[in-house]
Amino acid sequence: MLEEAKLRTARLQQRMTEAGITHAVFTSESSIAYLAGFWGYLGIEFGRPTMLVVAADAEPVVITPLMESEMVGAMTWVSDIRTWEDAGQNTWGRALAGALPGRPSEIWVERTDMPAVVRAFLDQQFPDVPLKDIGPVLGAQRMIKSPLEISVMRQAGEVAGAMMAAAHQSLREGAQEYESALAVIEAGTRKAAGFLTDTGWERFVSPMIHNLQILQSGRDASMVHRRASVKSYQRGDPVYFCFCNMAQFKQYKLGFDRMFHIGDVSDEGARVQQAAIDAQQAAIAAIRPGVLAQDVSEAANAVYAARGYQMGYRTGRSIGVAYLEAPELKAGDETVLQPGMTFAVDGGISVDGVTAGRIGDSIVVTEDGCEYLTHYPRELLVTEG
Repeated sequence: MLEEAKLRTARLQQRMTEAGITHAVFTSESSIAYLAGFWGYLGIEFGRPTMLVVAADAEPVVITPLMESEMVGAMTWVSDIRTWEDAGQNTWGRALAGALPGRPSEIWVERTDMPAVVRAFLDQQFPDVPLKDIGPVLGAQRMIKSPLEISVMRQAGEVAGAMMAAAHQSLREGAQEYESALAVIEAGTRKAAGFLTDTGWERFVSPMIHNLQILQSGRDASMVHRRASVKSYQRGDPVYFCFCNMAQFKQYKLGFDRMFHIGDVSDEGARVQQAAIDAQQAAIAAIRPGVLAQDVSEAANAVYAARGYQMGYRTGRSIGVAYLEAPELKAGDETVLQPGMTFAVDGGISVDGVTAGRIGDSIVVTEDGCEYLTHYPRELLVTEG
């Protein structure tokens, strides 16, 4: 993994040279993990930034809190690690200024991901220097996943499959939503642990599945991104599990959703869920090299329209080390699909604010179509009770 991260950085430096970019400052965890091969567990939300400064013609520089530098040094291939402290003159601002040219003509940053505290420092330290966006440059490189990345994402898919099976098995009348969330965390963690060793770089990779479970049930089934509560399941309840903030492994994130019904399903609920399934399958059937991203969305929307429904959001998004990458499967995105691109492909509609249909999978584009990274039955799922 570290050798590949080093090669990615070299490719980025070549792109920077071709574009006339001398220095770029990376502040997002996903970009730092992608290029330098490490990530931390404290970050900007604690006011303690870790940054990666990449020069087109020199070795990159990691800037990290002193207390985390031992772990960072063991995880990354980057040799130039500059530390800073919370008190005194050795500040992160001084370390960042020292990693940049004395009088830069411009500074390239991740404009949409740059924390306000870093932006404020750059505005004060370099008031007349324009800040340009390096995000699209690295984003274009991250669109196509390597064989190693895809293999990791396949493992993430197996972790997600274990999570969904545990979610399914947890469903019964009288059980509570949080109990399903606990089952998901345990099953996913145990599956992830089976892929890891306690040696080398992997000893820093935690198998723990975390984040709050997205779960909507009963009359709240249309409340997208609601979290698991102490609500008890009742017969006939639809139950929707979204793992989009939990299905991940070695920093690679997937999209994965399923809807279940406790013991029974109404005719209207079945129709809505089947429409979501069919629309998702139409979108996946449309995925192949040479197709435009927006065409995949149009294939799904045609199914919704034929059933009398209207789609109000995208059909899918590119996935990788970040939850959202480019391109997106939505109207107006004319990106041409290529082998090695990876997407979360969703089917989802809500009717009358109560009845909903949901399904989602992750796929990788192949030479002649696509393959699933996530696996669980794609059909109307009704539990025994």
